[in-house]
Amino acid sequence: MDPIIRVEHLGKKYRIKHTQKGYVALRDVVANLFSWRYWFRSSKKEQEDFWALQDVNFEVQKGEVLGIIGANGAGKSTLLKILSSITPPTNGEVHMNGRVISLLEVGTGFHPELTGRENIYLNGAILGMTRKEIEQKFDAIVAFSGVETFLDTPVKRFSSGMQVRLAFAVAAHLEPDILIIDEVLAVGDASFQKKCLGKMEEVTKQDGRTILFVSHNMDAIAKLCQRSLLLDHGKVIADGPTDDVIARYLNNHEQTRAEVTLTPPETLDIAIRSIAIKNDRGALSNRLETGKPFTIEIEYELKKDAHEVYAGVAFIDLKTQISVLDTLDIDQNKDHYPLRKKGMYRSLFTFQENPFNHGRYKLFVHIGSFPATQTTLHLSDGDLTITFVSGETFATDVLDGTRNSTMLLNIPSEIIKIG
Repeated sequence: MDPIIRVEHLGKKYRIKHTQKGYVALRDVVANLFSWRYWFRSSKKEQEDFWALQDVNFEVQKGEVLGIIGANGAGKSTLLKILSSITPPTNGEVHMNGRVISLLEVGTGFHPELTGRENIYLNGAILGMTRKEIEQKFDAIVAFSGVETFLDTPVKRFSSGMQVRLAFAVAAHLEPDILIIDEVLAVGDASFQKKCLGKMEEVTKQDGRTILFVSHNMDAIAKLCQRSLLLDHGKVIADGPTDDVIARYLNNHEQTRAEVTLTPPETLDIAIRSIAIKNDRGALSNRLETGKPFTIEIEYELKKDAHEVYAGVAFIDLKTQISVLDTLDIDQNKDHYPLRKKGMYRSLFTFQENPFNHGRYKLFVHIGSFPATQTTLHLSDGDLTITFVSGETFATDVLDGTRNSTMLLNIPSEIIKIG
């Protein structure tokens, strides 16, 4: 059987220009302002070829769900833009046999001046559907999206979360042959993400549709995709069963750093700015001793006043790929819970009773609010890894890779407004 997607020797090259600066010492700048050599050097530009993708080859069969994973900058989004005919390749070929809908970023496929209702019909027409065919799907699209109240409002006035809800509902119900989804679902709330994953499972099993799914959420990839690709610096370095590919990705990209600074999308109302891991002495460290306290510090920004804001941390066991612990800061901080003024905040989770024994864990941080329709959810990419090594004491609540479910703990936390 011929594959529904065939990618052969695909490459994408970008040309990057570098401006070479002149002298940096103040006396040299003053002395050379009158020298032709300074102006020649200051204006000199160098060009460099950057390959975002190199010799990418794979095939996808009809009804298959293919996960695509990799670190930031690995080439995932570039690949999806080429498959969606948004960006042309530099070399190689792409063969797509069927109608395609892509969800690559907030607002993709929507005309901002048209209403939600008009955009539903527009997307259906682009897919070649008749008005009658679209009308048969219309009520299901609106019900799934949950934006009935705003259906006749121009999409440019929708929040990013509302746009994603409607875009996914359109994509899932208008029955494309191939559905391409980037990390765009990360701006939705957790319940809607779960609803979307369930719908993707449904359309592949019942309708035999093909899905390409990019995500940093390894749990979602593992649940939805039997096969995955691992991209690294524009090359496919692994193609096979999802569990094997995820294990290789996590092992290859384990970080030794204990803090990370994030640059979240501007569309987020609540944005994580930094995450840090500190040991019992208050020093930055991602190598912690069992039985000793440690702290997770999260700095985040509220771009507008929001009700019932929460911050949470979760740990995924690198050995089993299972989420073993999750906690939120809302139970400890009633004064901050009803309404939070916009500004910069720091949430500190202090694990006085360390529940971990030896093992390695990915740390994920999530920020959101209730009700989820008011703000968009921000989930970190699991940039930090914690290794617990045997200390003088061990945990009584053992988290050592033997659990197969998530432990929910009420960890002491503190919220501080810092700006």
